[in-house]
Amino acid sequence: MGHHWNILGEAVHSLVFPIAKMFQNRQGLGGLLKEGGSHFSGVDEAIVKNIEACRTLSTITRTSLGPNSMNKLIISHLEKHYVTSDAATIVNELEVIHPAAKMLVMAAKMQEQEFGDATNFTVVFAGELLSNAENLLKMGLHSADIIKGYETALVQAGNIHEGCVCWSVKDMKDVAELQKGLQTVIASKQGGMESHLAQLVAQAAVNVMPTNPKGFDADNIRVAKICGGALTDSHVVNGMVVTRDAHGTEKHKKDCKVCVLGCGLEMTSTETKGTVLIHNAEELKNFTKSEESKMEEAIKSIRDAGCEVIIANGSITDLAQHFCNKYGILTLKEPSKFGLRRICRTLGATALPRLGAPLPEEIGVAESVSVEEISSNKVTVIKAKDSRVATIVLRGATPNMLDEVERSIDDAVNTVKAIARDPR
Repeated sequence: MGHHWNILGEAVHSLVFPIAKMFQNRQGLGGLLKEGGSHFSGVDEAIVKNIEACRTLSTITRTSLGPNSMNKLIISHLEKHYVTSDAATIVNELEVIHPAAKMLVMAAKMQEQEFGDATNFTVVFAGELLSNAENLLKMGLHSADIIKGYETALVQAGNIHEGCVCWSVKDMKDVAELQKGLQTVIASKQGGMESHLAQLVAQAAVNVMPTNPKGFDADNIRVAKICGGALTDSHVVNGMVVTRDAHGTEKHKKDCKVCVLGCGLEMTSTETKGTVLIHNAEELKNFTKSEESKMEEAIKSIRDAGCEVIIANGSITDLAQHFCNKYGILTLKEPSKFGLRRICRTLGATALPRLGAPLPEEIGVAESVSVEEISSNKVTVIKAKDSRVATIVLRGATPNMLDEVERSIDDAVNTVKAIARDPR
């Protein structure tokens, strides 16, 4: 009897095990995906779920649209806190993973890159279009027909907009007229302060506006944020404001020539390693004197070229600073290569890749370079005649507030760029 039970157990096992193994191996498209992957098809499973994800994202940003909008508190993966109503910052820091919603995020980023503003409108408008499309799908329309209808509506909307022009900017170099076109942009984020901020942006834009307004570059308007004071204390500087103190004892220069170095104010070391044998104290003195004489020769050659200011991209050694103080040269460090390029644009200078005397065409000219103290913060103000760069010095109580105002100004500057292309 026991023998028969063993035979029956083996037969059941041999029948069940292949069936279980067959169900473990997924068939069709599911078998092509890695473990944990899922496949959806049809209107209810795929399209409606994608629309729902996009509608959820647009619902998040919807309450941050307009002058009466609410700020969002976002904590990034680096534990950095953002308090903002700017949709570009919100969607960028949310780290959306859903594929359909991610396409909406990419559309908002493209809008930010191309135009610089209206990112919130892009997300909200797309969410509304998809919500209406969902109703049409439930009525039985095919998705291809809905897409064709939206494409036809896009063409028709462009034709309608041609007849909706109510006002145009006639003179791009008129501060009052340009200010009128920027107030509504700033009011969407900084309601109540739009008049003052629009005037600052318009003044800065007019200062750097080229002969052909279509060549306006938004990068030529910079923002320097300094905590302390009120927002009404903000002002425009026709030049660059570097938020750091100058090195050395020289702090003020007027009508001076400037040498811009793309390297540090230090002696370059050799590429190969070597060993120097020093037998006595006299040889040690001569060894250090040779380095000092070379550095003094380089600093003296810059001073003989007429330069009273040196702006370096790298570090400034104590030895170099000593000789700069000796010859009355103001030294400033700008570690950012992008900031160095803007300084070159401001002064009309060329950044030198070496330490030495510049050629006459490589020297920049400044109206003044001076260190000023604003609310216990020392900043270096570089002013130049006919400067191609203007800086808006922002004052405010907290860093978060200054960041939010900077985003508003960024939107306004990009609007100036759009007005320069099409004044309507």
